[in-house]
Amino acid sequence: MIILGIDPGYAIVGYGIVRAECGRYQPVHYGAITTPAGMEFGRRLELIYEETRLLFSRFQPQALSLERLYFQTNKTTAIGVAEARGVILLTAQQAGVPVFEYTPLQIKQAVTGYGQAKKPQVMEMTRRLLCLREVPKPDDTADALAMAICHGRASGSDLRRRLLSGSIRTTTGRNPQ
Repeated sequence: MIILGIDPGYAIVGYGIVRAECGRYQPVHYGAITTPAGMEFGRRLELIYEETRLLFSRFQPQALSLERLYFQTNKTTAIGVAEARGVILLTAQQAGVPVFEYTPLQIKQAVTGYGQAKKPQVMEMTRRLLCLREVPKPDDTADALAMAICHGRASGSDLRRRLLSGSIRTTTGRNPQ
């Protein structure tokens, strides 16, 4: 299964494409989409859309894995990130790629085995699982790869397989997390 993990933002959008097979993970491509601080916000969203669309077209992922949006402090930043996230969700919808959302706790648990792991632990375990020489930079890229790994682990569950096959449905039409 080819999984695209995306860490949404409007200045930096980290992405990581991972091939998941039989509990093993292979990096396919990873990096970041960056938009300049002085660029008009609508143009930033357009750039994110264009670059994300290219990722879907070039790599044809079978799933998009995103972190569930949650902000405690800066509501101004949250709105911009939510708008960028909306553009990414639209792109996935247009590409016909199902979207799966995970909480930070679920991502940490899937990657390290411990839901309260610290960021450096998650990044190092991501590096190890993908057999990379070093942790990818920027951090958003490593986070996106961790999200892809998280979905790879979750999609191996019986519940997820049944959900993906269409043999069960949720009442809201959204995938249970």
